[in-house]
Amino acid sequence: MKTRQLILPALAVIAGATITLMAAPKKNVIDEVAWVVGDEAIFRSDVEDMYAQMRSEGAPVAGDPYCTIPEELAVEKLFLHQAQIDTIEAPESQVLSQVDRRLNFFIANLGSKEKVEQYFRKPLPQLREQLIDITRNGYIVEQVKANLTKDVKGTPRDVRRYFESLPDDSIPYVPLTVEAQIITLNPLVPRQEVEDVKARLRDYADRVNRGEADFATLAIMNSEDRGSALQGGELGFHGKADFVPEFSNVAFNLTDPKKVSRIVETEFGYHIIQLIEKRGDQANVRHILLRPHVSDADLQLAVERLDSLGRDIRAEKFTFEQAAGVVSQDKDTRNNRGVMVNQQTGSTRFEMQQLPPEVAQRIEKMQPGEVSEAFIMKDERKNRDVACIVKLTARVDGHKASMLEDYNLLKGMYEAHETEQILRDWVEKKIRETHVRIEEGWYPCEFKYEGWIK
Repeated sequence: MKTRQLILPALAVIAGATITLMAAPKKNVIDEVAWVVGDEAIFRSDVEDMYAQMRSEGAPVAGDPYCTIPEELAVEKLFLHQAQIDTIEAPESQVLSQVDRRLNFFIANLGSKEKVEQYFRKPLPQLREQLIDITRNGYIVEQVKANLTKDVKGTPRDVRRYFESLPDDSIPYVPLTVEAQIITLNPLVPRQEVEDVKARLRDYADRVNRGEADFATLAIMNSEDRGSALQGGELGFHGKADFVPEFSNVAFNLTDPKKVSRIVETEFGYHIIQLIEKRGDQANVRHILLRPHVSDADLQLAVERLDSLGRDIRAEKFTFEQAAGVVSQDKDTRNNRGVMVNQQTGSTRFEMQQLPPEVAQRIEKMQPGEVSEAFIMKDERKNRDVACIVKLTARVDGHKASMLEDYNLLKGMYEAHETEQILRDWVEKKIRETHVRIEEGWYPCEFKYEGWIK
């Protein structure tokens, strides 16, 4: 599950993923020392393990991985040494939660636990311990970087000076962006449909509690959370804050792994839950999700209701903002006057491709201040159709960035530039001060940082 979301989205299979690692033009031995940084060695197996994880997650590798990855591991060791000096540690519960999410991703992506073990060439418990080390180190490195760059803050004078120093061909082009408001309405669900869903879930729970059925098998066959259904409904280890409150309040009060919870209603539908294991403040549970389904006629009634609301807004009987606060059933925008917020950037501006496709299709032909006709939109997070109307509040045509219109963008660019320079200077200073040996066969390479070859 995603943090603070209950339903796992469908996981795309990485195209071209294979079981055998890409052959490297290095010595043909099972393992070997590649680099030595200070008094710590980087082994060929360390490089190949990281390469396998990057490929399984679809992460790009620039250049020769047998050059770039050892350098990344060497830089990490410089930061970890500094962390020992600064006594920086990683919160164990956060590390374990992230590792379990990664393992769940690998299992969903590759198809089974057995295929994960085959791909990484090690048993799952061993892979888990390795991922714990990697995740813990990654957290610590980020904390060291944050300490080194905590004073980076662009003033208007700094940003202007940076902007004026940019060559003309380095000034970014800002594509068309829009700001919009939305009102959504869920179609009415027939009471009988809700009762039918609850009856099915009660039947599943009774069969499991009597020992007549296996919860995981029922989840595979029936759960509408297809991301977890493939794993028998298993969600992996999470803290309470990772789930919506209604789900957490029940899941974290379960004590008997042989029993099934009562029916739980959330914004995603109706669930039954089974405890697998508790570990400190983390719990691993299974669930089965069922959603009441609505007819096309019920959906059309919601569209007609919003069309009537839109006509009243255009007739100025009340404002879009007033209607959003009373009518909208989208909790993310209802208390924000209907204003849509870009989850990728945290701002209210969207590039067209960042909008839900149904919204982008309407807004493309609208002028600021116009309110659309009602339409049906797929709520991807909850995997259901809802009725919507939108208002275009602002449109900024594509243009070269300027201080007047794009100050926040330029400020971010300035601070990123300063941060990168501070970290580069720090790393290259540490390289000069640290004993480094690169074994024959692991160079020459085009390294990101200078000074590795002594």
